Amino acid sequence: MFKILEKDILSPVIKQMEIEAPRVAKKCQAGQFVILRLHEKGERIPLTIADFDRNKGTITIVFQEVGKSTRELGKMEAGDQIVDFVGPLGLPSHIEKFGNVICIGGGVGIAPVFPIARALRDIGNNVTGIIGARTKDLLFWEEKMRAACDELKVTTDDGSYVRKGFVTDVMKEIIEDKGKDNIALILAIGPQPMMRVVCNVTKEYGIKTIVSLNSLMVDGTGMCGCCRVTVGGQTKFVCVDGPEFDGHLVDFTELAKRSAIYLEKEREALDYHKCTCGGAS
Repeated sequence: MFKILEKDILSPVIKQMEIEAPRVAKKCQAGQFVILRLHEKGERIPLTIADFDRNKGTITIVFQEVGKSTRELGKMEAGDQIVDFVGPLGLPSHIEKFGNVICIGGGVGIAPVFPIARALRDIGNNVTGIIGARTKDLLFWEEKMRAACDELKVTTDDGSYVRKGFVTDVMKEIIEDKGKDNIALILAIGPQPMMRVVCNVTKEYGIKTIVSLNSLMVDGTGMCGCCRVTVGGQTKFVCVDGPEFDGHLVDFTELAKRSAIYLEKEREALDYHKCTCGGAS
């Protein structure tokens, strides 16, 4: 069993938890993920590691309440225990001294981009961070990201905080300002449509772009094949070959179709959960 040590509410639908998991914390690196299961009858949920503390033996996760299981998780409090917390899984981010790097976090993707930006800066890169959300209420970790970057840009889709626009608008401004040849790498984590647009733009500039994919996943060991994705015309498995890939090679159309396969079943499970739990999220 894995104890929830702390819980923070970042927004009405976004929660942060610090989990006691010393073995995971000892070995995890930026870019990796965990798979947790709330109880014996629960489904397996993949979540990217948002932060870790090796001395305390803890892992920080940030998640948005979307379906049945994340809503169940959101109801848990400090002191409660999770039955399974498996990791670290996936390949860690490739960290080396590239030069000028842009790290983009959209929505809940702000959390997993944080440790990567921090690791890239620690090794000597000049890191420009961009974080964005639909509204101010869904934006979080601004100060943590500011501390992990040499420069941070913030935007909201509706203009409710700092400026109105998308992360891609800010990214294009930075590229034009610095010059495409002066940017060695762009890393983007967030909703699939956001990552797709980022890659479409950076492909025109010829800038290497890495994305962290959030495909459907079951076992996390490459056995079930649920998380397969086409990258550069080849079949890859996000759980063991990723989660990070060259964004210019990812078949985002196929990824979107596969992500929608179980939407109806997910709605049914959520509706049943609402009925049996009194309807509150």
